[in-house]
This record gives sequence, structure tokens and C-alpha cells, in this order.
Amino acid sequence: MIKIARLRFGRDSGAAFRRFPQRSLPRVPNGYPRHFMKIGILGLGLIGSIWSRHYHAAGKLAGAWNRTAQPDFPEWKSTPEAVAAAADVIQIVVADPPAVRDLIERILPALGPGKIVVQSSTIDPASSEEFETLVTLRGARYLEAPFTGSKPAAEQKQTVYYLGGDRGLIAELESLFVLVSSHRFVIGTPSQAASLKLAMNLNIAAQMEALSEALTLSRRAGISDDVFFEALGKNASYSGLTKLKEPKLRAGDFSPQFSVKHMLKDMRLASRIQGCEDFPILDTVRDRLAQADRAGFADEDFSSLIKLLA
Repeated sequence: MIKIARLRFGRDSGAAFRRFPQRSLPRVPNGYPRHFMKIGILGLGLIGSIWSRHYHAAGKLAGAWNRTAQPDFPEWKSTPEAVAAAADVIQIVVADPPAVRDLIERILPALGPGKIVVQSSTIDPASSEEFETLVTLRGARYLEAPFTGSKPAAEQKQTVYYLGGDRGLIAELESLFVLVSSHRFVIGTPSQAASLKLAMNLNIAAQMEALSEALTLSRRAGISDDVFFEALGKNASYSGLTKLKEPKLRAGDFSPQFSVKHMLKDMRLASRIQGCEDFPILDTVRDRLAQADRAGFADEDFSSLIKLLA
């Protein structure tokens, strides 16, 4: 039985938790079984607030903080330092590398052996390497955990993670990640996970611009949206993005699932990666998103790119 338990704890830790008694659970450096680890969230935007509520419902939320105070939020703490002190795992979900850097520098005194930083903001690979170094020099551990899936996916616990870091650490955190996600990809290093996230967003942004232009072309030809989307549904180019954005495009509903300003930030980060400076589609979608930002669409869903064609 002991031999089987050791085999199972490598790849299917969730199943292992269900099959083995608590005395068999692997332990984290602070001496507590990882079954009892609690998480704190820094950043209560569209996604961070949803994840925090899922963690809270499961009894796993140690603290939550946001730059704009939300004192009525479950397990609210007045400072990032207080969240870091209360939690075994500190998950960062903020806008960009400067915001991540600010938070990590603030919580560094609270970090040490037994603490884990999970960085889930979309950042560039160079920043990922910098932040990993800052955290590990304190004796804490670091995992890059960007994700895909907008607000509806987060609400339905269908987030998909791209995990970069130590595989043993990833296994330890499985019992927390399953509370908010449907799939966890183990990518490689933290910087590789950060790179893959930007690659995925480039693909999505390019699809959104192409879908906007194709739908506008069809509408200008007098073709109904019903006909357009029915035909697209049988076309090789139909995608998950089309399924997600079709209702918004039909209704002209640009409430944010993923905002223009955040996608623009991601495309600017991608443009600065060495070897990606002359990607023509990346340049185009970055410029289109910048136009949408200047047009006042920054806080709208990035499907509002279609309004630039009006």
C-alpha cells in the first residue's frame, strides 16, 4: 500500500487525497499536511474576486486584498503584508509587471520557508525570472501560474492554468487549484509559462480582429447574423472564441470579460520579447487595440474591436 501511495502522489494528487487517510498526506515545509494549506489573494479584479469566493466557499481563503479597498469582502485584510502573514500560499492576480513587482517587494519581509508565491498575472518572461529570484532568495517558493478563461470560465471553475516551476510544488498545490480550474498544464520553467500565456493571447487577439472584420464584411453585404454564424459553425475556422463572443457581437454587448486595456498590455509585452519585434499580426492587433483604447473602449471587452469598423 505504501508503494502505491507514493506512485499516485506524483501525478494524481487529487485522487490520492480521496483514497488515502489524512496520516498519509504529504507534508509542506511548515509541517502541516498540504490538505490544510490556506491561500490568500492579492488583487480582486474580475478573476481574483471570483477565485477568492470559490476558495472562501471551500474554507481555504486566509485573506484577500485589493488596491481599491473592499472591506466587506470575505476575509478582507487591510494590507498585502497581512495577507502574506496569514496565508501559506499567496496568489497574485493584478494588472501588469510593475503592479506585481510592487506587491512582491511589499510582502518580501513576510516570506520565508513554508511560504509559496503563485504569480497568476499575465507578465513577460524576463519579469517572471526577476520575481522568482526575489522570492526564492527569501527561502520561499515560486510558481508561475498564468491562466486562460475569462469571467464566465472563472465563475464555472473552468479556468485553465499554464504552470511553470517545480513539479513537486505543482503537485502540492493541486488541492487548491482544483477549486478554481478544470485543467492544469505543466509547461516547464516560470518564464516558459509566462511566454506561453502571451502566445495564447496573441492567437486570441488575432482571431478577434479577424472575426470582427469577417462579420462586418458579411453585414455590409446584407447577410444576417443568423446566416453568418450558422455558416461559420460548419467552417474549419470556428473556434471557442467564436462561441464565447457570438452573443456579445450579436447584441452589441461589450461589458468586459477580458478588457481592451488588459489585452493591449499583453500585446505590448509580447512585442518586447526578443525575436518577436517584427511579427506582422502582433503589430497589427497591438495597434488596433491601441486605437480602441484611444477611442474610449479601454474598459470594454476586447470584442469592441468591431466598433472600430463602424
